[in-house]
Parts: sequence; C-alpha cells; structure tokens
Amino acid sequence: MHLRVVLVQPLYEGNVGSVARAMKNFGFHDLVMVNPCRIEDFGLAMASHARDVLQMSRSYTSLSEAIAGANLVVGSTGKRLDTAQHHLRLHLRVPCLTPAELAEKLQGMEGTVALLLGREDCGLCSEELALCDMLISIPTSQEYPVMNLSHSAAVLFYELSRKKEQNGSMVEMARRDSMDLLAERSRALLHDVRYPRHKVDYTLLMLRRILGRARLTEREARTLLGLIKRVRWRIEARDVEPEEGHKRESSEMAGRNAEE
Repeated sequence: MHLRVVLVQPLYEGNVGSVARAMKNFGFHDLVMVNPCRIEDFGLAMASHARDVLQMSRSYTSLSEAIAGANLVVGSTGKRLDTAQHHLRLHLRVPCLTPAELAEKLQGMEGTVALLLGREDCGLCSEELALCDMLISIPTSQEYPVMNLSHSAAVLFYELSRKKEQNGSMVEMARRDSMDLLAERSRALLHDVRYPRHKVDYTLLMLRRILGRARLTEREARTLLGLIKRVRWRIEARDVEPEEGHKRESSEMAGRNAEE
C-alpha cells in the first residue's frame, strides 16, 4: 500500500513542516498539497531532517488533481454529528472508521491511498468530503475533540505504518477510473428507474461509502459495472416493448380499415 498524504489548503508553514517530519518518522514520503501557504525558513526548521519530504512535495490548485490516480480516497475529520453544521451532517451519518480500523481494512491491499487532511481552522468542506470513499476520525475527549493538524497526522501515520509491512499475497484495489465510472453508471441507473431526484445525491454518496469500505478489487468493480449495464439494458428493452406492440396494433388496424 502506497500512502499519498494530501494537505488541503494548510494555513501555517510550521504545521506543514511538522507533518513532513511525522511522515518520515513512520516511513512515508509522498506529500501533496492543495493551494498551500508559503513554506519558508520556519516550515523547513519544523521539518528538521525531513526537509527532503518538503522538497519532493507537489502542489496543485484543485483537489481533483491531487487525488488523481489514487485507488482509494480517505478523508479525515474531527467533526461530530451532534455539533456539526447542517451541510456536514450528511457525511457524518455514515460511520467513521478509527485509524486502527482503517489500517486493518487496508491490510493486504495493494494500490495508492490518498489521505486527506483538511484546513487547521475548518477541516474539509462538504464538497471535499463528497470525494472521499471513506471517512476516519480519531476518538478524542468530548471536552476538546479537535486536534492540531500535525498531531492528528502523527496518530494516523503511526497506525498505518503498523500494517505497512506484511508477508503474503497482496490484492490490488480497483482503479480510480473504474470507481468513477461505477458512480456515473449508478447515477444513470437511478435515472432509469425514476428514483426521486431529491434523494439521488445522498444515495450515491452512501453507495460510494459502502463500496469504499468494501475495498473493491478491479475485477469486482468490473463485475458490478457489467451488472448495472445488464439491468439498464433490460429496463430499456422493457420500455421499448410496449411501444413496439402499440405500433404493431396500429398497423394491423390500419390494414383492416384499408381492406374494408
């Protein structure tokens, strides 16, 4: 499993340097940032002997670019369902994994996992969470649940590093383009069955999270795509049959009228 750490609009260079240091502490090196703050002397100082992680990092202007090619996208959040703003509750109704549970699910899986860490002041927004296949949250005290960015990153890296090395066969996760196609075809299927429009986005989000926790292989994703294709074909055929029957009936009536 290859871990890609994605910092979304980090505000403070000291935190970026500390995250880089924590990454190297636990054997991770792939750092990507989306519209980051300037990294100057203080950020480099906080990175200490992990300056190479900062120097090899890549920056993008959009999250979609940062997660391109990742087999699995995991978003971290410190929000709680009972205190979250209304637009975030939709995401938090889905059970969040703990870092240890995520590490367990990734055991034996091969591919790139993009781990999203949000802004220091407000975390990941609703649109960014919607791109995630899984959500994780670190169990903390209700008295003060929100952790510093670099501290929460260190906890996540520690848990993921414990499962990084293992013996035995590896199973490759489904490709990102296959998962995106699965979401696209699922939306089309919901349209075909006249699914209530106001429920479509929520249903697709739930499906994304279900499939994310299932850790689909490429073969499994292709099987589901084939199943959806077959179902849509049958729905289309069913809709066409009554129309063709009506045309035949009209043609027969016209023929009888002509004979009379």
